[in-house]
Amino acid sequence: MKTETPKTKAKAKPREVAVQGIAVSPGVAIGAVYDTSDPPAEAPRRTIGAEAVEDERQNLANAVAFSRKQIGKLKTRIGVLPEEAQEEIAPLLDAHLMMLGNSRLIRGARKRIEAELLSAETAVLDESEDIRAAILAAKDDDKAGLARRANEVRDIARRLIRNLTATPFRTLKDLPEGCILVAEELTPADAALLDPARIAGVATEEGGTDGHTAIMLRALGIPAVLGAHGLTETVQRGDQVVLDGTGGVVTVHPSAPTLGAAKDRLAAFAKERTKLSKLRRLPAETTDGELVELQANLEIPQELPLIAQAGAQGIGLLRTEFLFMNREDLPDEDAQVEAYTQIVGAMEGQPVTIRVLDWGGEKDMEALAEGVAPVHAGSNPALGLRGLRMLLKRPELLEVQFAAVLRVAAAAGDGDVRLLLPMVTIPEEVKQAREIYDRVARRLRRRGDKLPEKLPLLGAMIETPGAALAADAIALEADFFAIGTNDLAMYTLAVDRAEAEVSHLYDPLHPAVLRLVQFATEAALRLRMPVSICGEMAGNPQLTGLLLGLGVRTFSMNASALPRVKQAVRALDIGDCARFARRVMEQSDPARIRELVAGFAEGVTERA
Repeated sequence: MKTETPKTKAKAKPREVAVQGIAVSPGVAIGAVYDTSDPPAEAPRRTIGAEAVEDERQNLANAVAFSRKQIGKLKTRIGVLPEEAQEEIAPLLDAHLMMLGNSRLIRGARKRIEAELLSAETAVLDESEDIRAAILAAKDDDKAGLARRANEVRDIARRLIRNLTATPFRTLKDLPEGCILVAEELTPADAALLDPARIAGVATEEGGTDGHTAIMLRALGIPAVLGAHGLTETVQRGDQVVLDGTGGVVTVHPSAPTLGAAKDRLAAFAKERTKLSKLRRLPAETTDGELVELQANLEIPQELPLIAQAGAQGIGLLRTEFLFMNREDLPDEDAQVEAYTQIVGAMEGQPVTIRVLDWGGEKDMEALAEGVAPVHAGSNPALGLRGLRMLLKRPELLEVQFAAVLRVAAAAGDGDVRLLLPMVTIPEEVKQAREIYDRVARRLRRRGDKLPEKLPLLGAMIETPGAALAADAIALEADFFAIGTNDLAMYTLAVDRAEAEVSHLYDPLHPAVLRLVQFATEAALRLRMPVSICGEMAGNPQLTGLLLGLGVRTFSMNASALPRVKQAVRALDIGDCARFARRVMEQSDPARIRELVAGFAEGVTERA
């Protein structure tokens, strides 16, 4: 008789579970979970004998030095990130470097080692907890800002403790392509190491919309949900999830209908990207035939492929600080010629505007710190010896850059190479720089170097209220203007957007900022002089109509922003923009201006 083998009971399919979090970066991601844990930066409390005090002080000094080196490497690595991400993480890393200097944290830890006979790691932990408690107890309505400051202290303390105890850091190398990263928490420094081309999305238990990590993820364009409490207990590595960065939901083990709907939304996003990519070869031309020049900002040479993909009409702002970062010596004339030649050659005759070194005391450049720039940045580096001020005080730096650019311009032939002076405040500064420029050109000719028949244009950055208000006079000394709206807004409103307590006051649509942009633009146009916008306002398609209405026809922005700005340009009429700009400039309430801008942009989106 035939015996029947008992049927194996089918394994039940996991039930769909939706975990609600906070939507921080829009987009849809479908993928397998890759969970990563951060080894705790903890160590047993430890006291020491009096004879070990000097050893612990040295341990602390070594950990500080090593931490500074780590952050220096991180600053180099973030150079490949989009400009928005760099502008978010760079001030944070600078703040970390300051905390690793003669800060309250380090001074307090040293005192605890000496007075309380604590180990270095215990001293750092105790001092950081006291500082965090004091910050969180402060009487301030900006609780989110206080929390960010407290977290910054915690992050740098954790870094020190890891280095003191040889605890490994979280590794984000070799993440599986297309995965969704799930973690209890992600620091801004962690976010800076993510590769948007490999990772589909990010979900964490902690965090919110206002933190540095959220801003970083938005800048990187990675769909993200933060503050999804209970998520790490719900998922395991390899589980399939749908992450909705717009709705703030992470769906674990999605059902067939949920997965189908997510795929439809993902296809819609891809369709939009494809639509934008088709704009690459189309002109940036308004509906009434006005041509607009859309250029890209360049931080480092590695960004050149991104600029080509975006279809930029040249480089409107080449930041040369990359040549001076993370090196012990200053780049000589030949080294700079080699770097600029690579970039100008890659642009194949399109214009390249090279801004000379914009060094400020807040930037960590070892080569400049050694006997070239001031030893101390001062209590407020933004108002100190920086930009063109520093170059005029150390003209040898300016002379080397001028010589290198002149040689490159000669070799470029028909290529349009220009020079840009940073942080101009008075006409006399441009005049002094031009005298050095002409002197360098004469020296090179005597030396036998080939120079262009007509020297490259020498322009001025308008990024302070003083420069904007003196634009008529500066225009008589400069060949063109580049309006840097980021610093212009900062100096006008006395707001550092990296400072949590006041960042909410940073508003490029404040009527004072807009009037300064208008004043500088009109001063250039009266002399038929080229003028461009190269701050974040240039890359915001909602503001394209307003800026066109104010008379701007050249924009320079992060390459990733260029397609949407071009899309906006091609849906706009210059007459409509001019009428809209007049209406905006009649307003005195920033809230009303934002309302008008949003309404105008909505109409443009419908036509695009």
